[in-house]
Order: sequence, then C-alpha cells, then structure tokens
Amino acid sequence: MTITLFENFRAVFYTPFYASVALDAYGAEGADVRLETSSDPETTAQALLNGEADVSWGGPMRILHYHDKDPNCGLVGFAEVVTRDPFFLIGRDPRPDFTMQDLTNCRIASVSEVPTPWLCLQDDLRRAGLNPDSVERISNRTMAENEAALREGSIDAIQVFQPFAEHLIRDGVGHIWYAAASRGPCSYTTLYTTTDALQSKRDTLDTMARAIYRTQKWLHSNPPATVAACVADYFPDLDPDVLTACIARYIALGAYGSNPILPRDGFERLTDACLSGGLIQRGAAYENCVDTEAAKKAIEADPPSM
Repeated sequence: MTITLFENFRAVFYTPFYASVALDAYGAEGADVRLETSSDPETTAQALLNGEADVSWGGPMRILHYHDKDPNCGLVGFAEVVTRDPFFLIGRDPRPDFTMQDLTNCRIASVSEVPTPWLCLQDDLRRAGLNPDSVERISNRTMAENEAALREGSIDAIQVFQPFAEHLIRDGVGHIWYAAASRGPCSYTTLYTTTDALQSKRDTLDTMARAIYRTQKWLHSNPPATVAACVADYFPDLDPDVLTACIARYIALGAYGSNPILPRDGFERLTDACLSGGLIQRGAAYENCVDTEAAKKAIEADPPSM
C-alpha cells in the first residue's frame, strides 16, 4: 500500500520530516511513502478529508480549526515532531533583557504566510498582562519583505523562522529578542490523518510512527552538521554552514521531540492561543484531536536509530 504524504511548504524547521525520507526510514519499516507538496497549506486538511492524500504533516492548529467548524470532522494527529514554536522575534538592536512590554514601544512585523506564529505571540502578550492591540504591528507582508525592512531600518523587529533569523544574526543586522520555543511545549507540527484512515490503514500508519521515532533517535544522536548534510538536497540554495547553524539552534531550543507522542500540555497551550486569538470559538478535547496509540506502540517496540 502506497501512502501519499503531504508537506505544507518547504521549511528548515521541518528537518526531521525530510530526514525521515532521506534516510528511507519509512522503507526501513516496510512502508511505501510518496512525498508530495500541497498546493496550499489552507487546503491540505481538506485534501485528507477528500481522500486526495493519506497523511500530512502540519500544525495541530489546522486540526483545531476544522474541529471547531465540525466536531465530527475526524482529523487527528498521531506522531508529533516539532514540539515547540520555531519562530523568533529578531530586532535591530540587542535586547538581552527583553520582555513582552518592549513590544508596546516599537514597530514590529508579524508573519503573514501562516496564522499560528502571531496567534501564539498574541497569547504570550495576554499572559504578560498586555493587550495585543497595543502593539504597532504590520501584518500583511511576507517574511522576506520584513527581512528587507529590518535591514533598511524601517522597522524595529520582525517575526520570522529559519533561515531568515540566522542570516540576520550572522550579518550582524539582527538580534534575537525572543525565541518562541522558550515558552515551552506548544504543539507545532505533527503527522495527521483522519480517524477513518487510522482504522483502515492502522498497520501502515503505525509503521510511519516507528519511522519517525527512528529518525528522532538518529537526529538527537548526530551532530547538526551531519543532520544538515542529510537534508541539504531539500535546501539547494542555502549555504551548508547556515543550514547547520539553523538546525543547531533548533536542537538547542528543544524544538524537536525525542519521541512521537503529542503531549497534552503542548496541545492545550496551542489551544489556548487559538482561543484567545479568535481563530476558534469552542476548542476541542485532546482525546478527539490526538491519537497516541501509534506513538506509544513505536516507543514500546523501541526500534533502532536510523
């Protein structure tokens, strides 16, 4: 049985997923997985529901969004990989004592390509007792446009992921004000599918969870340069040293899980952000959105590292 696996878009923080393909972790577990890129992250979840794909990796935010519209939609995450928020606030001047209050006194640009980074940051602001509306924010430009604006000095800080952050840091133009991963567990990227697929293709999806676990073991037991070399073909235009630095920073921040279980605390932190940001109105129970059976089986089987 061939499984079609969708990626939402190409991003360095998805490194463990690319490594699982590059290392043929799925093949090592006897699964025939074909990787395809979704035409639009917004429609990926719908492609699963329509049967156009079997599994995708993406944010549990999508699962929550669909459950909010239809509690019986059946979307479910089953193997988490990115366990913390991979975005950064990069400012023009160093602020080693940065607090959320600083954002009320400067001009920032948030991510426009996807909603989760701002949803999580606005929740951080609320938890600090601040009103997100008090922040002077540009919300309609791409990360590439915001990088250019920071370099020319027309903005104080921007919200970006790697490699934008690394390029700015290495050029001495930008400084990390806030690594969002430092907030702690906040479920960010998981393999997800439908409950129907979990029932009809349970054995195959169990092998995918084992493949992810084997890849996680490999990633955490190898130096960042080795990991970067493994996934370099996915980033042909990125300098190998920069790719290595990006991955090293993510590993140091604990962005990548050590096993495929999607934990309740990370899911609930994300849920709170989606609720406070107005993306969803009701929320959804962890048990309805997350299936831990495949991940628990993988850990119990304890397969070797790739």
